[in-house]
Amino acid sequence: MNNPPPQSLSNRYGERYRWLLLVSVMVGVMASIMSSTIVNVAIPGMSHHFSLGQERAQWVSSGFMVAMTVSMLTTPWLLSRYGYRRTYVGTMVLLLAGGMTGGLATDFTLVLAARVAEGLAAGVVQPIPAIIILRAFQPHEQGRASGIFGMGVVLAPAIGPSIGGVLVDLFGWRSIFFMVVPFCLASIWLAYKFVPTTAPGGVVAARSEGLDWRGLALGTIGTLCLLNGLVALRGESALHATLLLAGAGIAFGAFVAWQKRLAASGGAPLMNLALFQYRPFAMGSVVAFIYGTALFGSTYLLPVYMQVGLQLSASHVGTILLPAGIVLAITIAGVGRLADRHPTWLLVCTGLLLLAVSFALMVVLKLDSALWLLVAFAVIGRIGLGFILPSLNLGSMRPLAKPLIPQGASAINFLRMLGGAAGVSLCAIVLEWRLAAHGDSLANAATSPARLAAFDEVFLMLAGLCALAIVAAWQLRVKPSAAQP
Repeated sequence: MNNPPPQSLSNRYGERYRWLLLVSVMVGVMASIMSSTIVNVAIPGMSHHFSLGQERAQWVSSGFMVAMTVSMLTTPWLLSRYGYRRTYVGTMVLLLAGGMTGGLATDFTLVLAARVAEGLAAGVVQPIPAIIILRAFQPHEQGRASGIFGMGVVLAPAIGPSIGGVLVDLFGWRSIFFMVVPFCLASIWLAYKFVPTTAPGGVVAARSEGLDWRGLALGTIGTLCLLNGLVALRGESALHATLLLAGAGIAFGAFVAWQKRLAASGGAPLMNLALFQYRPFAMGSVVAFIYGTALFGSTYLLPVYMQVGLQLSASHVGTILLPAGIVLAITIAGVGRLADRHPTWLLVCTGLLLLAVSFALMVVLKLDSALWLLVAFAVIGRIGLGFILPSLNLGSMRPLAKPLIPQGASAINFLRMLGGAAGVSLCAIVLEWRLAAHGDSLANAATSPARLAAFDEVFLMLAGLCALAIVAAWQLRVKPSAAQP
């Protein structure tokens, strides 16, 4: 049976087709993001069921994170070789299989394998919407499309843990894995209706070039060494951590050298380094890495701060963060429209400034501070995120030549996730260091002004990282015509 080309889909559904296409891939990305965040709710029950220690239980999250980060680099090759529909449906089938296997598993090794499979699927699918927005939408619609997509994506981690908590209480930890099943089935059905077999621009899939397996292996080794090295810094063995971080540096250096060599010989590298000759993209990549570090680091730090610093209950934490999540969704939708009419570099800089201010304001909180202050500061930060999310990809990738857009979406997502994975460990390391410097430890049940001072210093570090990112974001103002290599 011959599948209809993209043009016939456009003719069949008219002007609304590109929006139907966006919603189709949004469902799958929401499922992949939900699978990455919601499993944390299931870890205590899973640990008890399989009699796991904290370190082994953490593999469930770290295995997913490594698989997702590295597999993002394969998206352009998969789209080129198999087309959009087969790639997208394949990732949803893999995510579905991972969810079913994890939910039915009677052995922890199977659970871990299921999480890795889910991570691989999540990594491949996440760059696809940015490619579709830049290829299927006109420039004056791209900001609005990014805003609508971003609003849907941030709702997944916002509502996921709440629903997950109810499911765990009612049906146990296995129900968390099954939660992605209806999303995957819906996304597969939508894909066969609205996702074209080729790219939205009509580029036909080609089977001539093989995957850069050597580059993929080097990227995987580098990512594993970096993440494990950062975790090892929190342990007792400085030598072990140093060796792992040195291994990460060597692997990433070898990765860059191999990508250059492969491109020079006419091959198809995993990451096309020609991307970084476009100044807006190069600066956007720096922003994405730092932004990922600050965002994921704060996602770890804020709940810990509220519970062990301010001695708030877990239910209080959820209630305090809920208004900020709602504000974030609304802001993204509004800023998406602004991105169609205003310079994206200005929106990104505004967002980073608000994020930096929200972190810096945390230092004014004391043990007797009113809770509304904490809510207000969290809302300021989420408004900042709402300015950054729809604008950064557009500002970084609009100047790219069209054939480089899939590579650009893959690379910038990879760097953001790498920064995010590093950010969690970085915040944990600096927090432990500053707690020790103030003569405290999280092992102590009671909090103190010294403990709050340690947290304040970590928040100031995050504010400093955002300020550093503003310097790079300022470079996004370069006109596309001046950005050509």
